[in-house]
Amino acid sequence: MDVVVADRLQFAFTIMFHYLFPIGTMGLAPFIAWYTIKSLRGNDEDAARAARFWTKIFAVNFAIGVVSGIPMEFQFGTNWAAFSQRTGGVIGQPLAMEGVYAFFLESVFLGILLYGKRVVSPKLYAASSVCVWFGAWLSGYFITATDAWMQHPVGYAVAANGRMEMTNLWAVLSSGYAVWQFLHVMCGAMVAGGFIVAGIGAYYLLARRDESYGREFVRAGSIVALIFAMMTIFPTGDRNSADVTHYQPVKLAAMEGLFQTTHGAPLAIIGMPDVHQRRLIDPIILPDVLSFLAYGNFNANVDGLNAYATELWPPVELTYYAYHIMVGLGTIFVALAGIAVLLLLWRRQLFRSRWMLWLLMLFMPFPYIANEAGWVTTEVGRQPWIVYGIMKTAQATSANVNAGETLFTLIGFAGMYFILGVLFIVLVLREIGLGPAHESEGPVHSIVGAS
Repeated sequence: MDVVVADRLQFAFTIMFHYLFPIGTMGLAPFIAWYTIKSLRGNDEDAARAARFWTKIFAVNFAIGVVSGIPMEFQFGTNWAAFSQRTGGVIGQPLAMEGVYAFFLESVFLGILLYGKRVVSPKLYAASSVCVWFGAWLSGYFITATDAWMQHPVGYAVAANGRMEMTNLWAVLSSGYAVWQFLHVMCGAMVAGGFIVAGIGAYYLLARRDESYGREFVRAGSIVALIFAMMTIFPTGDRNSADVTHYQPVKLAAMEGLFQTTHGAPLAIIGMPDVHQRRLIDPIILPDVLSFLAYGNFNANVDGLNAYATELWPPVELTYYAYHIMVGLGTIFVALAGIAVLLLLWRRQLFRSRWMLWLLMLFMPFPYIANEAGWVTTEVGRQPWIVYGIMKTAQATSANVNAGETLFTLIGFAGMYFILGVLFIVLVLREIGLGPAHESEGPVHSIVGAS
């Protein structure tokens, strides 16, 4: 196996497993802040128990996320040394800021939420929940800004030795590409958080236990899921797609399976891309819609893959299918949450509609799939570039690491992450089984706290 392929497989596996847990922390953090502040403002013990319940589940996500994220940092030095050498002067700054500012902010105040209620003042305790929320999202921003620079490099200069040096930190952190990509990522995380909260609430209602909490969780989770599912489409998805159209048009063509440059380009709802024959097999299309979405004109010209050399094409099939999985699931999320909120909750039938409760519970994994598919679209669609238009992925690997070594460690990661995954499921199911009504005012003595 080629060393570049082996390195990409290892990094893809580790980062896709790791990303499951930041989705949970970023999506649940606002709920923790809401229930904590609500409990302290109104002396609401039910809200306090809900806050402690979600804090424990957040802590499990946080702990496994930290453990699974460490190997990725080492891979920059072991597998991607050429990339680190050339770009470290740029990407090192936001990555360091993520660790120094966001990670420590999140972890310190998470400790206060878990153990400090009887030690700190109520105001500081409430502020801690907001700081955990801010730290989780700030961490996401620094990571997203780093990735956005790799998608659309700004604020840098190339030195005489070929290394890239940062010239404007603010340009890197505040580029329009980074801002809209971050907002889209956060909306996706909040959709996941909303369905997690609604799904667990639905489980309690279906099981006829902790029903007051079940009703609260289903209500809050469904509303949040609907709001942010719509925002993933517009404005964040629309603006993120506009950046792709402007800066990475070949990725747009791969995402849509558009092989031929076309005036009045159609939008493919479904279809199977055939790279050899350069066409979509059995497509269902909306005529002229892609031209309108991309350029605001139904007759606008959209460059197809034929406008670019084949060596500049990303893996078309994987980019296409990942994108359509993300978009298809996102549309389903809007429909499902819309029915739950606008039809059933408004008519006060949601908590008695067992078919909807079953759907909310069973749909909990699907926002994770949509988020992962979105990142596959983003990263695979950037290929063959690791820094778009500047450095190719094939130029970024370490010269002294062979494919066999990488595959051997990949097998080790697979075994270790399997154990972590089982541990995560056991701990979360334990907390769900105990339920929010079990929560007490005392310190956390569960396995979560011990971890």
